[in-house]
Amino acid sequence: MTLELRRIRKRFGPVLADDDVSLTIAPGEIHGLLGENGAGKSTLVKVLSGFLDRDGGEIALDGQPLNPRSPRDAIEAGIGILHQEPLVFLPFSALDNMLVGAEHGRQAGGGRSRADARAALERLCAEFGFTIDPDAPTSALTVGERQQLEIARLLWLGARVLILDEPTTAISQSQRERLFATIRALAEQGMSVIFVSHKLEEVESLCHRVTVLRQGAVAGARELPCDASELVSLMFGRHVELAQRTTSMAGAPRLTLSGFTAEADGSAITDVDLTVGRGEVIGIAGLEGAGQRTLLRAVAGLTGVRRGTLALDGRDGTSTSYRERLRLGFHYMPADRLADGLVPGLTVTEHIALAHRADEKLIDWDAARKDAEERIARFSIRGTPDSVPESLSGGNQQRLLLALMPEVASVVLMEHPTRGLDLESAAWIWRQLLARRESGTAIVFASSDLDELMTYSDRILACFSGRIIGEADATRTSVEDLGMLIGGKVPAGAGA
Repeated sequence: MTLELRRIRKRFGPVLADDDVSLTIAPGEIHGLLGENGAGKSTLVKVLSGFLDRDGGEIALDGQPLNPRSPRDAIEAGIGILHQEPLVFLPFSALDNMLVGAEHGRQAGGGRSRADARAALERLCAEFGFTIDPDAPTSALTVGERQQLEIARLLWLGARVLILDEPTTAISQSQRERLFATIRALAEQGMSVIFVSHKLEEVESLCHRVTVLRQGAVAGARELPCDASELVSLMFGRHVELAQRTTSMAGAPRLTLSGFTAEADGSAITDVDLTVGRGEVIGIAGLEGAGQRTLLRAVAGLTGVRRGTLALDGRDGTSTSYRERLRLGFHYMPADRLADGLVPGLTVTEHIALAHRADEKLIDWDAARKDAEERIARFSIRGTPDSVPESLSGGNQQRLLLALMPEVASVVLMEHPTRGLDLESAAWIWRQLLARRESGTAIVFASSDLDELMTYSDRILACFSGRIIGEADATRTSVEDLGMLIGGKVPAGAGA
């Protein structure tokens, strides 16, 4: 099926999110849509999949005009989208989720019953190597398995054009490889695929062609492979200065954990012994649910400690609350920026006031607005004092979280600090974080990005089944050794 987009335009108030965007995807083609955060990629695919109405332009499938006014219209026409976070209903079973939208799809054979859905799911699992129990609750599936379920549902509903919007953001390396194998198999069957990403290496390894968006317009299109530096130039319109590995600044012990054990939401971390020096950066690697999130939240004071001790600068702080640890200089940055880190509906000014003026009985709003303007400029946030966080791109949400951080912090704890961010935004975030080491800030972060772990960590810990099973010197380890640790195997020389 040939998909054509001609001069698509979409405006949000004064902002032109997509400006005369045109592209063509042939049957069997994997077409990359590349661009920095806020370039217009997600807006474009939401227009194509019926989540947003376009303000101008034309869409055609095999030469026939298409005007999707809703996701229902899109799937009836054969266009399906896999969102960054799979749209599944967690309380229900995989089979229940398979049936969502079945009344509007064009299923093979036309069947819409539970038996038809079960047969289709089992057939697609066998065809693509998916591992989904139809009767399992969706809440028990990993993000990768939820993606498999959503792909199976879209295929059963008759999708002939598949859009994947930043699909690798929340999955592991092994899950990414399985996803890419599925995408290649679908393309070989003649499906047209749009792969939305800001990650150069993913687009280069998977796609046949790529269109680069910059500030809502097409900056260029290229056949792959091509020179990566050319794509970077198209994305940003300038040279991008990447954060470089720097010499370790580890000093006297700042954070000390002894026999540290915590449990929350079915995930546990057991018997952690760890010392983090002043100015040291510790990375934590592990599969989803291996315990790294529980460890970070317990150190921050958000999860109770079952046993063991925590000390800051040699002083016991095991029984301190989250608020007390904030006063001691602990700062936690969650993975889900909107759900856990920011408050939808509150403006940037209100966020700044809450973070930096919370002890004032009365807030001077003129001063708070001036403070917000200064921080917007200092942290290069593309927004205004009146912007709400849900209107900001992922990179700008993360910049806002940094702007909320106190000027002096003893320990910074982060989950996936650059998840979903483009190359330039990720490098900028890390330059700000690494600068804090000079004042003695200890940094502990969890990431599924092995390159990020190896570039910015001094030491890397591996989490597996709720335990720290190994440690590696980030300057000497390899991707292969880290992969073994994450999978539960300890290479020679990687002591726990």
